[in-house]
Amino acid sequence: MKLAALQRTMARAVMQPLTSDERMQNRAPDGKSMRAYASGFIKPNDRLTSFERLEIYNRQYWFRLLSSMIEDFPGLRAVLGDKRFEAMSKAYLVDCPSRSFTLRNLGARLEAWLRKNPKWAGPKQALAIDIARLEWADIEAFDGKAEPALRTEDLRAEAGPKLKLKLQPYVRLLDLKYPADDLLLEVRKEDEDTDFASNAFQERHKRKRVQVVAKLKPANIFLAVHRVDDSVYFRRIAREEFIILSALREGHPLGRAIDVAFRKSQVAEGERSEMVQQWFLNWSALSWFSAARVIAAQLGSAPSSGEFAKGAALRGLG
Repeated sequence: MKLAALQRTMARAVMQPLTSDERMQNRAPDGKSMRAYASGFIKPNDRLTSFERLEIYNRQYWFRLLSSMIEDFPGLRAVLGDKRFEAMSKAYLVDCPSRSFTLRNLGARLEAWLRKNPKWAGPKQALAIDIARLEWADIEAFDGKAEPALRTEDLRAEAGPKLKLKLQPYVRLLDLKYPADDLLLEVRKEDEDTDFASNAFQERHKRKRVQVVAKLKPANIFLAVHRVDDSVYFRRIAREEFIILSALREGHPLGRAIDVAFRKSQVAEGERSEMVQQWFLNWSALSWFSAARVIAAQLGSAPSSGEFAKGAALRGLG
């Protein structure tokens, strides 16, 4: 058997789900006996049969994947409960097996999968999706690419309605319905806190907190997940901030981004210029803009009524 064929044969067996008692299945992927399947490419030794040797790899593969899901999604685990989370993880990994060399990407398709399989969260579906999105954004923010940051003085010099800005790849923007950020931070704190009397007490406290959050009336919460000095932070932002940043990420020029953000805004027009200026100061201080930006040519047409913040606010930066 050639190496590539051997690798595929081994992978099919190792990636096959375990039985309910966490043992290797008796049937191989081709429907034949797993013992015969294993003996075709694994030799027995003086202690273990071919089946038993293959079972070690099969079990360790699944134990490591499930352990990684627990590490990456403690908030979702708290929402679903231990047993349902484990069952959900197994179902997800069967439908969306790992295709990457690193476990970092294991949960990349979890949000989309949860939307297609709402039975796992039941009435907590919206909360489950919110916290799964947040936990995946946390992973992306932690190790996402960081490009050279755009300096405030460069931003001020180029300010204008046709300016195009590029957000740092590691900055993630989320629109949530529940305070998943508060819930996740609390879950993590409890997991790290050694002062709790027992694991049972800790789990009861988590369940109560999840129940409280799940009963809240859905509301719009806008969040930026970003990184500072190798640590990830959750920063709540205004609706208008979210729209501007999202539009810039999609490649829209600054003028259009601001126009869209304030189109249905409750913010008084007289307060908008100063507000936008402060936002850009904050974003620049946090290095959210990449120096690898695209700057379009300035148009010579007269400014529209929406130009209140496009130039005036940015000229005050720095």
